[in-house]
Amino acid sequence: MKSSCSFNLFILAAVIFLGCLNPNGATTCHPDDEAGLLAFKSGITEDSSGVLSSWTKGTDCCSWFGVYCANQHRVTSLSLGDLTGDFPYTLSGTISPSLSKLQHLESFELIGLKEIRGPFPQFLLRLPNLKQIYIRRNRLSGPLPTNIGTLSPHLETLVLGANRFTGAIPSSISNLTRLKELYLNDNLLTGSIPPGIGNLKLMSIITLDGNSLSGPIPNIFKSMTKLRILTLSRNRLSGEVPPSIASLGPSLEFLELGHNNLSGSIPSYISRLAKLKKLDLSSNRFSGGVPQSLSKLTDVFDMDLSRNLLTSPFPVWNVTENLRTLDLSYNNFYMETIPEWVTSASYVVSLKLAKCGIKMSLSDWKPENIGVYSYIDLSENEITGSPGKLLINEGSMREFRASGNKLRFDMGKLNIPESLETLDLSRNLVFGNVPGTVTGLLTLNLSQNHLCGKLPVTEFPPSVFAGNDCLCGSPLPPCESEYG
Repeated sequence: MKSSCSFNLFILAAVIFLGCLNPNGATTCHPDDEAGLLAFKSGITEDSSGVLSSWTKGTDCCSWFGVYCANQHRVTSLSLGDLTGDFPYTLSGTISPSLSKLQHLESFELIGLKEIRGPFPQFLLRLPNLKQIYIRRNRLSGPLPTNIGTLSPHLETLVLGANRFTGAIPSSISNLTRLKELYLNDNLLTGSIPPGIGNLKLMSIITLDGNSLSGPIPNIFKSMTKLRILTLSRNRLSGEVPPSIASLGPSLEFLELGHNNLSGSIPSYISRLAKLKKLDLSSNRFSGGVPQSLSKLTDVFDMDLSRNLLTSPFPVWNVTENLRTLDLSYNNFYMETIPEWVTSASYVVSLKLAKCGIKMSLSDWKPENIGVYSYIDLSENEITGSPGKLLINEGSMREFRASGNKLRFDMGKLNIPESLETLDLSRNLVFGNVPGTVTGLLTLNLSQNHLCGKLPVTEFPPSVFAGNDCLCGSPLPPCESEYG
């Protein structure tokens, strides 16, 4: 009994002692962490949403907004910005180098703050425990440091997309051997892709799109057996697709090379990418036929081969259950009809076959599930008939384009569903009057047809109705009956 009483007295004394050390009874963070965070706050010149209002000296910084602690109450994560899209806010200012005091930091996230400016934060090179860096959709600028490869040896994710970084991708980036995800997209980077990136054998995501990178795609992928996403679109890359891409067969799901200056034929070894879900080779200079072996890619749900120099025939593709979006526009295909494998696909949302040599009547096209379609572009073909059966009220059609065809029907009888936002029927043989239901559209083009009669009241410019037989009324000249 006596020993139990003595133990209780000891516990009580310990509580009183700790309370004297901190009269508020709250644990405070490490002074280095507090100093570094308050220095960051002092570099912020505008915080209109008050997101840093909880950052007050003498309070527990682990309870501050965007600050997370572990490791004996040390700050391990700083996360500020529009992370989910649900709570957008803006901070203006610069990133204080005093954040180097956060020596236990593992994750640093500044996303979508829009007005955060300055160069690449050099203090990140002095944080030995970093695993994740997310600095995306800000206004950081200038070159990436040549010694970027001296970032934490534990670094797994480096996200610097949608800033204004310039210059070359430093070759030392190849020293980040534990890196799994690299996002340098939507900057102003120039020069070539460093071949040393091929040393990053754990890499699963590489996105370098939206820069001004040039030269060939290096043949570096043989050892990158975990790569799932390779996005190099919207650059100035040239040459052919490197053969080591074939080595990614067991892993690659997204291959996006669109909007470059790539040339040659589409290599048949792309068919080895058995898990491929998205293939974008658009807006390049690929020529010749599409390899028959690509029909083996039955998991593809998004394919864009538009705006190349590809020729017929196009292989029959067994993608009836998976295909969602298909764009083969502006090549040298002569399809005559919309392929049966497209027609029988059950869940196509977007179909674009502009200038594909199609000469059929729309009345003969009976897609498996027209109610699913949201976007159709059949422009610059020799298609006849009426789109009436495609524009149904219970559907989800948002955009229908069929300019430059031989469509012939009474426009006044055309049903325009409420879901439709864009309608382009220019340069056809459409006759009749313009129905009042066009007022619900956001974009309209009925120019160069045989329409007649008084126009309904709209806010569209004259060019939308130009080149018809006898349309009148605003925004065109008044009808004769209106002159009095």
